[in-house]
Amino acid sequence: MATSDGTATDGTATDGTATDATDGTATDATDATDATVTDVDRAVAVLRGKRIAVLTGAGVSTDSGIPDYRGAGRVVRKPMTFQEFLADPAKRQRYWAGSHLGWRTFAAARPNDGHRALAALESAGVVSGIVTQNVDGLHLRAGSRRVVEIHGSMDRAVCLTCGQVFSRADLAAVLDRENPWIDEPGSVQLQPDGDVEISDVQRFRVPDCTVCGGVLKPDVVFFGEFVPAEKFREAVSIVAEADALLVVGSSLTVNSGVRLLDHATRRKHPVVIVNRGVTRSDRRAAVKIDAGTTETLVELAARLSASAMIDG
Repeated sequence: MATSDGTATDGTATDGTATDATDGTATDATDATDATVTDVDRAVAVLRGKRIAVLTGAGVSTDSGIPDYRGAGRVVRKPMTFQEFLADPAKRQRYWAGSHLGWRTFAAARPNDGHRALAALESAGVVSGIVTQNVDGLHLRAGSRRVVEIHGSMDRAVCLTCGQVFSRADLAAVLDRENPWIDEPGSVQLQPDGDVEISDVQRFRVPDCTVCGGVLKPDVVFFGEFVPAEKFREAVSIVAEADALLVVGSSLTVNSGVRLLDHATRRKHPVVIVNRGVTRSDRRAAVKIDAGTTETLVELAARLSASAMIDG
């Protein structure tokens, strides 16, 4: 996923190793509604009685108003790489200008029923943990407790020199004070794909680290940047401790997600995928549900929670 700030929120894996090739397409059916109901039935049968690890991507948050970087109708843009951010002060300035505006979307977003359904499943002892490629913090706000944000969080900024961490809300207040012109009519143009264009980005003032004067960066994984090894180990632990893997709202395009699926399949854990459209690993799933994530998670939560109560 990426937001209007151009952040590469699904980053890169801890290595560049190629994984499985592009897989097949979702099941075709003449009656999509009947097919979806049947697929949910099959998913419940696969997941019932198991401890479930969950991997989520951008599709989980689209109903909260956060755009899906690869969703239908989106113009795919080449995001700024970590190397470009480090090397070019002008590009850092442009990045921060767009990121500041994108932050407003994140700050205003609220968890949707899909986030709440996963939190309820964790409370019921069905979900053992969530690994998310998203940087919006909505799983935590929905009440999920064991969440690994493998691509970081937009709630924080970090100094690349001294490592000092700053609240993004506090930093946003500073940016508002330093750049009052950003709200003037005509200063920002919203593009059809949801991106933003700033008329005079050269005017945008970016604060340095207040501790050492170093460069600040949102605490998220950029394209070309490694997923922190400690974070990936935490994610693998969640998968290893579970009995099944539920992938929701991810096209499994980047290696970090596919490598977690690899860990699950090596342990013979069944995999259920819920995603609009084809994913990279459809053929590896015991069940693929081609449907919206929110309504599917709500139904799965109701049925799996009821089953857990009966079994308990």
